[in-house]
Amino acid sequence: MSIYTKEAHRDIFDDMLELLTFVPSFSKLRGKPNDDWIDRMSHVYTTSILIIFTVAVSSGQIFKHPIQCWVPAQFEESMERYTEYHCWIKNTYYVPMLQEIPENISERQDAEITYYQWVPLILIFMAFLFKLPNVVWRISNGGSGMNLDQMVLFAEQTQLGSPKDREKSIKTLAHFMDKWLDSNVEKNLNFINRTLAGMYLIILFLFVKVLYVSNAFGQLFLLNAFLSTKYSFYGFDFFDNWKSNRPWRDSPRFPRVTLCDFQIRQLQNVQRFTIQCVLPINLFNEKIFIFIWFWLIFITFLAACNLLMWIYLILLNTNKIRYCKKYLKMNHEIYNKFDKVLCRKFAEHYMRDDGVLVLRVISNNSSDMVVTDLVKELWSTFKNKYGQNTKTGEDVALLNPDVKANLER
Repeated sequence: MSIYTKEAHRDIFDDMLELLTFVPSFSKLRGKPNDDWIDRMSHVYTTSILIIFTVAVSSGQIFKHPIQCWVPAQFEESMERYTEYHCWIKNTYYVPMLQEIPENISERQDAEITYYQWVPLILIFMAFLFKLPNVVWRISNGGSGMNLDQMVLFAEQTQLGSPKDREKSIKTLAHFMDKWLDSNVEKNLNFINRTLAGMYLIILFLFVKVLYVSNAFGQLFLLNAFLSTKYSFYGFDFFDNWKSNRPWRDSPRFPRVTLCDFQIRQLQNVQRFTIQCVLPINLFNEKIFIFIWFWLIFITFLAACNLLMWIYLILLNTNKIRYCKKYLKMNHEIYNKFDKVLCRKFAEHYMRDDGVLVLRVISNNSSDMVVTDLVKELWSTFKNKYGQNTKTGEDVALLNPDVKANLER
């Protein structure tokens, strides 16, 4: 059995290497550039890893021999194949080698292992859960009135054109954002409260961040409850055994050697057999879930830190003002104290929370240079429509009375 196990393990590893040659590069799996890299660690990279594992395990189950049974000597080859197929489909049960096999049939049935055939489905369902928050974000962000996917993609493409084309693209972006910001105010002024205007995207954005954290932590909790035996943390127990060179005990979740009961009807007689089987596929399954356990720890930590960072950046009003002021200073648009006051109005009443969030998303997926030019154009639009001459401090007629009231506060 040991020779077969090593060969089977090597065959599965070879299939894994062949599979990797057909997997597209991560750059092609990046998806739409409307989030940050930590989100993509969940919905792109983690999903890709789980899909690779799904295909690898499936190929091991379909094209290899996932189970081998030690049948009685009188069994012919066809009977041996029937026995192995029967035990694979019907399930086997695990009894440690040093324990006696229960005589009670119901006790044997209670010890059945019913999930190892479904490992590919478990993995693909985990991949779906990691992709789900991104699907929610992609479907729902259009409710803000902006196609954020195209907006960020267009901003990203402005880096590739000539200076003249780049300037034209920036003006187009600024014009579109200006129309969107105005329509967003008008749409929201008529219901709930003016203070909620321009907050749709940040509420949705933070909700999706919470989904990423909840998904990673929830899957980690369920996987640990499923895998753990005597200890609370399965992965740490494994790492401790590996570090101390202690022999790793046979996992009751993915046992290598199991038992199988089946009956054969011969005329009027029913003969019952109990045979011993080996599951080489579980060598690979166990290593996969050990890796996934540690990977979930890593992803949970990243997602939690990312959520806290965005809560700090979005919900603290001074960060919104500081963000706009940073780009205006880069454009040498802040001349005096009055400009700083006007910058505050620009951030709070013109850009608002959703507008600043769009700038942050563009910055994360293109470059600061694009955002610098875009903020400069938006600042110019703001002053021409609603602002004041910041060099002289002379008032300019405000076209929008609502914005004028906000500026005069």
